[in-house]
Amino acid sequence: MTIEVDSEIELKQLEPSDAKDIFETIDLQRDYLGRWLPFVAQTKDISDTEKFVDSVVNASEDQFEYVFTIRKYNQFIGLIGFKDTDKQNKKTEIGYWLSEKHQKQGIVTKSVDKLCDFAFDKLELNRIQIKCAVQNRSSSNIPKRLGFRLEGVERQGEWLSDGFYTDLEIYSKLKSDN
Repeated sequence: MTIEVDSEIELKQLEPSDAKDIFETIDLQRDYLGRWLPFVAQTKDISDTEKFVDSVVNASEDQFEYVFTIRKYNQFIGLIGFKDTDKQNKKTEIGYWLSEKHQKQGIVTKSVDKLCDFAFDKLELNRIQIKCAVQNRSSSNIPKRLGFRLEGVERQGEWLSDGFYTDLEIYSKLKSDN
C-alpha cells in the first residue's frame, strides 16, 4: 500500500527489503537519531533491523500495525506508523522519525496529516495520540501544527540511551476535531 503525501513524498507500507535502508540510515546517524529514539542503541547490526521489520510485516492479524517508510523521490528518508492500536476503543498512537538532512521541510507534518486521514477515514478510528519528549521541540511542533491538543505530561515516560528518563508530552486528536 502507498499513500501519496505530495508530488515528492510518499508513504510505502513496510517490506522486508526496506531493512537495509533503515539500518544504514540508523547506523550513519546514530548520534542524531539516538538522542530521542531509544531503539537506536539496541540496533547494532542489520539483523536487529531485519527482526523489527519481520515482526511488523509478519505480525498476526490481531497484532498488525500499519508502518510505512517515508520516501522522497522514492529514496528512503524515515519511518512513520501506528503503534499500540486498540481496535476495540478505536484509538492508536503515531510514531515517526526522519533522517537529519530531511528535517525542517514539513515532511513529517504532511505525512502525519495524511496518516491521520487514513486512520479516521479508512480505519474508522476515533482517537490518535502522539507522544514527544518534552525537550524535543522539533517533534512536538508537529502535533501542534496539526491541531492536536496537549493533554498532559507523562512523567519519566521514556528511558533514553543517555541513561536518563525523559518526560513525554501527550497530544491527541479526535475524529470530531477534524
